[in-house]
Amino acid sequence: MDYGQRHGAELEAAKHVAKRLGAAEHRTVRIDLAQFGGSALTDRKIEVPSGGVQAGIPVTYVPARNTILLSLALAWAEVLGAQHLFIGANAVDYSGYPDCRPEYLQAFEAMANLATKAAMAGRRIAIRAPLIDLPKKGIVKLALELGVDVAETVTCYQPDAEGRACGVCDACRIRKAGFADAGVADTTRYAA
Repeated sequence: MDYGQRHGAELEAAKHVAKRLGAAEHRTVRIDLAQFGGSALTDRKIEVPSGGVQAGIPVTYVPARNTILLSLALAWAEVLGAQHLFIGANAVDYSGYPDCRPEYLQAFEAMANLATKAAMAGRRIAIRAPLIDLPKKGIVKLALELGVDVAETVTCYQPDAEGRACGVCDACRIRKAGFADAGVADTTRYAA
């Protein structure tokens, strides 16, 4: 999803990973949430924090992002006849995002099964969040067990033009801690 985020690095990474893993189809859908602002990820007037993860909902929260992204995925799932939507939400190290909690995902699934033709025809839709209960070190270990080249993935809130992570934003700090806690070398490409 190109939702008007500060950078295109994660879009390029997603395209590359999808191709490498043999995805049947990969699309990039554009919806410009930068029109609304309200987040350091979509409004360049709001600085991306780099002083460490703070309590509460951070300025990197994008208003209604997961609701919008899941809604678009739900529409495509109906067209494809798919019954599962997968999301990489994580509630353990979720940085305070309210739309990464299990109760939110359960509520969205309930809504999806009230609002779709598929569900009315008896084809229920399930939201799957396989990373929801894993600490970051568990995510790192699982990725490596599954053969994912984690160096190809992007979590940084402000990578440079070459897609290298800044190393100081909250997402980078959480990622670095996950590798350290897992006792695994961090292969992330950092700018500094």
